[in-house]
Amino acid sequence: MVIIIVHRYYRGTHGVIVVYDVTSGDSFVNVKRWLSEIEQNCDVVNRVLVGNKNDCPAEKKVVEKDDAQRFADQMGIRLWETSAKENANVEDVFRELTKMVLKTKRDSNAATGGGGSGTIKVQRSSESKSKCSC
Repeated sequence: MVIIIVHRYYRGTHGVIVVYDVTSGDSFVNVKRWLSEIEQNCDVVNRVLVGNKNDCPAEKKVVEKDDAQRFADQMGIRLWETSAKENANVEDVFRELTKMVLKTKRDSNAATGGGGSGTIKVQRSSESKSKCSC
């Protein structure tokens, strides 16, 4: 039953933003599991990796951008560092992912000779909710 629910949750997904907290090594460790789950449950999906809380002082930062960039390069995805608190790069992430999704849809429609429009679905994982701040 769990497999069916997970599969339905991901059905029709065209774009995914995987977010980790730059001040939490544990959240970065979970990124690989999330990307694996996405790979297993989505046919064609655009993915971006986002390190949030980039506004925190350098001494609180646990996940260095160079390390995250190496990981993102290995996974073939784009990395962004953001601050939701200061609204830094947040809009840029959504804009870039939207462009990626629309390009994939356009390329797919051109390859199959189909047309039509699609919708973009936004879902938030309950694990991504954070109550702490810097």
